[in-house]
Amino acid sequence: MNTVNNSNSAILKEMGISEWVSKDAMPLASTEAPLDSSAQSKPRGTWWFFGSKPKGEAEVLFQNLIRVLGLRTDEWLWQEPVNKSKLAKPDNPLPIVSIAFGGQAVQAMTGERDTLDELRETILELSIEGLEEIPLIPSFTLEHYISKPQDKRLLWQDLLLAKSVLQSL
Repeated sequence: MNTVNNSNSAILKEMGISEWVSKDAMPLASTEAPLDSSAQSKPRGTWWFFGSKPKGEAEVLFQNLIRVLGLRTDEWLWQEPVNKSKLAKPDNPLPIVSIAFGGQAVQAMTGERDTLDELRETILELSIEGLEEIPLIPSFTLEHYISKPQDKRLLWQDLLLAKSVLQSL
């Protein structure tokens, strides 16, 4: 096993995920035609993340999330909620999913006033003119997951929900 896989395994284990099967390790359903390498490099969708800019261990956690999700720099955007007026739908037709880290970010981006505990595991929509149909997944702050490592499984659930929503768009 190479260093990248060991690193990903450590990250997943830290998040409470004990078993992970890499897509690379799975046999191909058909061996008739080779995979088009250009198709693998095309973005699958765009991820928007909202919240206070992560620092220190929270920044490391966020970088690990990006790596585990397999996102390239052109597939994600971090935005602080105070700058939401600067958001614009990209020119490309790719679907977008967003995650808001923390109650303040969720409230700023959706207008919801319920607590984060009540909003978690629900799919909301951005409350920004022209961007109303973009789904938003509420999650705790990255700092919360650093201070309560036992809750990292909740973060993983939020990421899986977001990935599922993105795939359904």
